[in-house]
Amino acid sequence: MLTDGAALNRWRLILGENAGQQLSLNDGRLMRMDRALEFLYGREAGQDVRERDPQGGHEASQLTVAQWLNEVRVLFPQETAEVLQRHALDRYQLTELLTDREILEKMEPNQALLETVLSLKHMMKGPVLDAARRVVARVVAQLMEKMQNDVRRSALGKLDRTSRSSVRSLRNLDIQRTIRKNLAHYDRESRRLMLEQVYFNGRIKRYNPWRVILAVDESGSMLSSVIHSAVMAGIFAKLPMLDTRLVIFDTAVVDLSGYVDDPVEALMSIQLGGGTDIAGALRYCESLITAPHRTMVVLVSDLCEGNSRHNLFGVCHDILESGAKLIALTALDENAAPAYDRATAQALAGLGAHVGAMTPAKLADFMANVMRE
Repeated sequence: MLTDGAALNRWRLILGENAGQQLSLNDGRLMRMDRALEFLYGREAGQDVRERDPQGGHEASQLTVAQWLNEVRVLFPQETAEVLQRHALDRYQLTELLTDREILEKMEPNQALLETVLSLKHMMKGPVLDAARRVVARVVAQLMEKMQNDVRRSALGKLDRTSRSSVRSLRNLDIQRTIRKNLAHYDRESRRLMLEQVYFNGRIKRYNPWRVILAVDESGSMLSSVIHSAVMAGIFAKLPMLDTRLVIFDTAVVDLSGYVDDPVEALMSIQLGGGTDIAGALRYCESLITAPHRTMVVLVSDLCEGNSRHNLFGVCHDILESGAKLIALTALDENAAPAYDRATAQALAGLGAHVGAMTPAKLADFMANVMRE
């Protein structure tokens, strides 16, 4: 429970410098926190505190963006520092945070920063762009580790023939791996191979893979889903039972299948914003279908079509009639809380598409169920 003094100090930090005469701060650390908060939230008055008269008693005006960022990291808990960083970028447009290499490298790498970097990377060049790429790589690595573990635990992960199986049967025996892993135990005198460990495969054959075509809407509202889609494509690319294609689109279509195993490069290639031609993107995806009954087209979009809905429904009908599976995801991220065109979603569901929002793990489970049908 807070003491009265601690509660008053907290209120003083919330109220800002305007409450300085009524509630004073005597602790040096609290004064630094007040200074950092004033540097950011003093802008609510409509005046950039950096432009105030330095003789007017506002010490916050002496901070630079780099100094402010360092103070925030030192003085506040990590979660609070991340909120302050996000407010600086989103609410107060302190783009200096992303146009100065040293500042960018000091920021906490997380998905919020990744989204901001991807939104503003068009402003970056040279060393700053290189630093941004390193930020993207670090956050993608974090997401990849978590999502890969989720997929490994999912029904799809259990279909991976390259992983061990708990089902011990002659049908699942991986004879090549068993021999290779036990060669150290070969007895030359008896000319026998002593088996310390026997390895078994999963339950799906490695040949004749399913083709998965991820078609991802790169409009700004879909940014979180774009990130998760690129990472999921990278995970799918490592699974031998899947042949993965990655397509991003706005009014134009870009095939990033060549970067499917490099989510960082895929994300650095996106151009957020612009209109949306979902029908055009799906027509391109239709051209990638070679074995319809072993193909899943996964559309990741808010379904806000910028062109004719008639064309959209037509191409969706053609894909489904071919025998391919069409999955329309209105969100693909950890929250799975979408904002989307419900009328279009209902129409696609009526055509036979599976429509919904999923977490990456749920998508993996769903795909495994389709493959088992």
